[in-house]
Amino acid sequence: MAGRFDGTLLKVLAAYDKVMKIILPTLGPERRATYSPFLPIDPRTGKVLQVPMLARDVAGGTVTYEDPETRERVETPVTGGRVKCQWKADWALRWVALGVDYEMAGKDLIDSVKLSGQICRALGAAPPEGFNYELFLDEHGQKISKSKGNGLTIDEWLRYASPESLSLFMYREPRAAKRLYFDVIPRQVDEYQQFLEAYERQEPKQQLANPVWHIHVGDPPKPEIPIPFSMLLTLVSASNAENAETLWGFIGHYRPGVTPQTHPKLDALVGYAIQYFHDFVLPAKKFRRPTESERAALLDLRDGLAQLPAQASPEEIQEVVYEVGRREPFLDLRKTNPKDGKPGVSLEWFNTLYQVLFGQEKGPRFGSFAALYGLDNTVAMIDGALARSA
Repeated sequence: MAGRFDGTLLKVLAAYDKVMKIILPTLGPERRATYSPFLPIDPRTGKVLQVPMLARDVAGGTVTYEDPETRERVETPVTGGRVKCQWKADWALRWVALGVDYEMAGKDLIDSVKLSGQICRALGAAPPEGFNYELFLDEHGQKISKSKGNGLTIDEWLRYASPESLSLFMYREPRAAKRLYFDVIPRQVDEYQQFLEAYERQEPKQQLANPVWHIHVGDPPKPEIPIPFSMLLTLVSASNAENAETLWGFIGHYRPGVTPQTHPKLDALVGYAIQYFHDFVLPAKKFRRPTESERAALLDLRDGLAQLPAQASPEEIQEVVYEVGRREPFLDLRKTNPKDGKPGVSLEWFNTLYQVLFGQEKGPRFGSFAALYGLDNTVAMIDGALARSA
């Protein structure tokens, strides 16, 4: 490996004037005065020196500079680890030395990619094929940067979700600016699962367009998570679960035979949900007091759910939710279903459920949640919310 780098450094020495002609126009006057692709390493101190080159010996493979302390002329080889490559040239020299044939870079480095490509050609090498991707933004649409501290690291993501969910986020729309912050994690987890479940039903051509084919290098695993992440988060919120055993009690009742042993990935998701809830959802929970009309609707919902059999399906529970929502003040005739003629339900009804019962702005389909949580527990939750706001 050292031989490759030394060979490339000798190529730079031979094409020194060509390389400098490419780089110098991109620098300001002060930098031009001292710039060289080579930064000599002081043999006395081991420090990297940013000094101009006084002479070059292509045949001998050396450069000469003035020691900034002693003012003596020093001749040093460019090989053997005696120089460091400077910014502007370093990237291109690594491409040449390592034979890089493909390089990805953010759009803020487009000019650097072009410059490095020119240097490669000056050294008689072909620049790599490239791909420029967009930048990551925070929740406010601002560029993520280390100095601002508004980023989200890989380790932080993996504290709350699986590596596959992060792969999905990275895979999709690489040329579009993407907002990378904690709120996007639950959606990526659930969308990964949706893609995975869809894969088995798709034709081969569709499978090739499915992100999971690429994430798993053509061999996606069988889906084994029967409960969305968003649902688990709401379940943690409603039950105030402090541990996985509590959540598994609800899951086992809802899906008999599903256990941490039979569904290890779901077990991992349960752990992620508890961690995410305590770090992000709980601090932001803010229960809203219902209006009088909302209070009356919640009482109707409570009574309707109480009359259902304990093993009612999510669809049966959801129909009760719709039935209450089709009354004033949530009735929306503009959304009347043309198939069955039933009037529509305003989004305000679902906002009421999330804000009053869960203390959050959004949540999963209520019928599926209530089936998982249990009708008795759901009725008790409504009673608690109404008592809290009395």
